[in-house]
This record gives sequence, structure tokens and C-alpha cells, in this order.
Amino acid sequence: MNIRAIIMGLAFAFMWSSAFTSARVIVAYAPPMSALSLRFFISGALAVIIALFMGQSFRLTRGQWFATILFGICQNGVYLGLNFIAMQTIEASLAAIIASTMPLLVALAGWMVFREKLNKMAIAGLVIGILGVAVIMGARLQGGVDLFGLMLCVIGAIALTIATLAVRGASSGGNVMMVVGLQMLVGSLCLGLVGFTTEDLTVNWTWQLGVAFAYTTLIPGLAATLVWFTLVNQIGMVKASTFHFLTPFFGVAVAAVLLGESLGVRDVIGVFIIMLGILAVQLSKQSPRLRDTA
Repeated sequence: MNIRAIIMGLAFAFMWSSAFTSARVIVAYAPPMSALSLRFFISGALAVIIALFMGQSFRLTRGQWFATILFGICQNGVYLGLNFIAMQTIEASLAAIIASTMPLLVALAGWMVFREKLNKMAIAGLVIGILGVAVIMGARLQGGVDLFGLMLCVIGAIALTIATLAVRGASSGGNVMMVVGLQMLVGSLCLGLVGFTTEDLTVNWTWQLGVAFAYTTLIPGLAATLVWFTLVNQIGMVKASTFHFLTPFFGVAVAAVLLGESLGVRDVIGVFIIMLGILAVQLSKQSPRLRDTA
């Protein structure tokens, strides 16, 4: 793995993790689902335009359409929609930590549901990751975390896990950026329908909201996607996924610096335990030869 790939991997992990902090700012001034719907509409439209400039088209395979609709609903609608609602009452750092466990949930569900074999490193990673989650949840529950918001984040992570398992391999066949853009537009439609019918559409227009919304739309929403697919094209999906182990650290660090969210000793210990667990699970997917050269 060359230095350019490492820099892109670090940039992706940071941009993806920072989205929870900017989302926390957005929901303080605007209705969560309606704001997220607008964010996905803008990001999706820009992604489609970029895809067309890249020579991609709307002609998708049946598997791609399935992945587009399912991921658009589960990831952009359910997962992120519930996270935006939850962050009205829970801290961005906690939402980021729960979301970062998705690789662990995918490995666990693959073993329990699809009887996929896990090597010793993967099993150790799952055990370590679950231990880290237990350490953080124990500390947060004692501190009086909002249980409803916590439950929404957990449901969102489970929904994303189910979608990830359901569409494995379905998005192959080219037009990747077009698929991503259409997924965002599907999510925008779902969130817009729910938000328009259930939310008070009053917005407190502030510069903080403007900066946070622009950042969320352009950086995690679009730039991170471009960096991710560039990285995957250079080093492959397995190696690129290894950078997910950094998301708990960046998630809590950005929230602490920009929002002043407090971190206890057990939070810090739990984050590093989860990071080790995710790294072990991701490395277990690589062949011995790849691990030696990574």
C-alpha cells in the first residue's frame, strides 16, 4: 500500500466520521428528515452529473437496480434518517461509535445467518469489538444517555447491516457513481415524504446551519464517495475497508474538538478496543500474502 493510498484512506475515514458532528449541528436548527432529504437531493444530483461526465449511464443491471433501491431506503433512509433523529437527544460521538460497529455486525450476521466460516482472527476481532461496545455502553448508561435515541441508532445500524448482506455483489457491472447518486435520490424521496408529512418545517436560519449543511452535503456526501471509489480502484475493496477501523477514533475526536463533547476514560478505552476489533475483522478477510504486503 503506497503513501497516496494511505493518505486517501485516512481522508476517507476522517470525512465519513466527521459527518456525525455536522449532523448534530444541523438537527439543532432544522427538522432532521427534511434537512437530510435536501442534503441527499443535492448530493445525489451532483453525483449523477459527475457520473454522466464520466461516461456512465442510467442503464443499470437488475442487480444494480435492486441494490440502488434497497440501499437507498435502508442506508440513506432508515440508517441515516434514524441517526439524524437520534442526534437531537444523544451526542454525535456516541452515534459515530454505534455506526462504526457495522463491519462487526456484518461479520457476525454472516456467520449466524449464512454460516460463513470465520478464522481465528475474525472471531477474536468480534469478541474484542463486542467488549469495546460493552465498555462504552456501560459508561454511557450510567451517565444517563437517552435510551430512545440510542435505540434508533442501533436499529439504523442493523438496517444497514441487513442491506449490506442482501446486496453483496449486486452492484457489480459498472456505473458505480451513477448507482451511488441514484441511491441518494431514492433516500431523498423516502425521507422527504416522511419529513413533509410528520415534521414541523420551521428552520432556524443561522450561519452554523449553513456551514454544517454545506459541509455535510459536499464533504461526507460527495467528496468522501469519490475518494472511496478511487481508493477501491487503486488497492481493492478488502484493503480499502481496513481504514474503517479508524472511524470510531475520528468520530469521537471531531465531536470533542468542535462540539466540546466530553470523553471519559472508559469511552477512550472502549474506542480503542473497538478499533482493534474492527481492524482484526477486516484483516481476517485478506489472504496471508496480502496481509504480508499491506
